Order: sequence, then C-alpha cells, then structure tokens
Amino acid sequence: MVVKKKVVILDYGSGNLRSAERALARVGADVTVTADENAAMNADGLVVPGVGAFAACMAGLRAVHGDRIIQRRLAGGRPVLGICVGMQILFERGVEHGIETAGCGEWPGVVERLDAPVLPHMGWNTVQAPEGSVLFAGLDPDTRFYFVHSYGVRKWELQAGPGFAEPLVTWAEHGVPFVAAVENGALSATQFHPEKSGDAGAVLLRNWLGTL
Repeated sequence: MVVKKKVVILDYGSGNLRSAERALARVGADVTVTADENAAMNADGLVVPGVGAFAACMAGLRAVHGDRIIQRRLAGGRPVLGICVGMQILFERGVEHGIETAGCGEWPGVVERLDAPVLPHMGWNTVQAPEGSVLFAGLDPDTRFYFVHSYGVRKWELQAGPGFAEPLVTWAEHGVPFVAAVENGALSATQFHPEKSGDAGAVLLRNWLGTL
C-alpha cells in the first residue's frame, strides 16, 4: 500500500484554496486546508497560496503566524511551496501603489509592478527553466502555465555562499523578464498557478510531491 504524502494548504484568508486542494489530491496527496500551526508544522509538505495585494497577504499570514511556520519548517529542512502571491511574500519586500511592505525575507529582493503595456499579465505563458530543475522535469520547453498578476520579481539577488548550491531560478517574460519559479533547497515557489495549469501543472505538483 502506498502511503500518501500529507500536504497542508495554509488557510490564512487568501488564495485559491479549493482549486489547489483538488489539484494536489489529483496527483495523490493527502490534503488538508487549515490554519492550524501543528498541522502545518508536521505535514510532509506545506503549500502557501496567495492572491491579491502583497500587504493584505502579509497581514493575513502574520495573523496565523504563517511567517513563523515557514521559517521553522525551512530551518528543519521541511518542504514549502509558495504559489502566486504566496511566492511573492517569501521575498524581502513588496512595493504596491507606492506603499512598501516587509515580506518574509527568505530571499532578498523586491516585488514590484511589471513594466508591461498590458496589465495584469493574465493567461498562458512559457517559462525558461534551468538545467537540473526538479519541478519542471519531464516538461517540454514549449509547455505553458497559467499566470494572473501585475507584480513580480524582476531581479534575482541571492548569491549562494560557499558550500551552498545555487538556487534554480526559472524566468518568464511579459514586457520584462521576471522570476516565474524558484527551487532553493526545501523552499520552492511559482509565480504562476500550477493548480490552474491543467496537465502541465499536475506534472509540476507531482514532481514537487516526489521531493517530500
């Protein structure tokens, strides 16, 4: 009998919780949607969703001690996957409408408005995944993923120190290049929505489950 990996989707008042729950269940995870700290700490994998404004997501995350949960899981090498604004809040800060908000600070860098003629960036787009990517293993370079956002990280700033592996950074383009996904030890994240990306998203989520 195959034991399903236990995945918690952190419910902090933001994100497409049910579509993420269905997508993860589809690829074989035992999924719970909760804000319970013990459940989030003890799961094999934690998913941090997020839609809307950076500041509102950070306020909601802090209200359920989500920033602390993420920090504690990563300190113990326990996998975390951020999706959309759930990826953005992992960075140092976000700037929206001239207002700067502190993020979780797991990565240096700023989330800012994309310099593009049409916003939001909404729809299907390709990505440029680096060699050695686990998340994108088995996916063709022409594979498209579903994005909906106006803000992103336009510059990757983290330099791995001696003895640490360089994070694998995947890029996409809408007016300007921006970070589409990151694989950094136990911490992974996507700017796009794998749970809304059909079969391609299912492959990525299955690949992530395989790391748990």
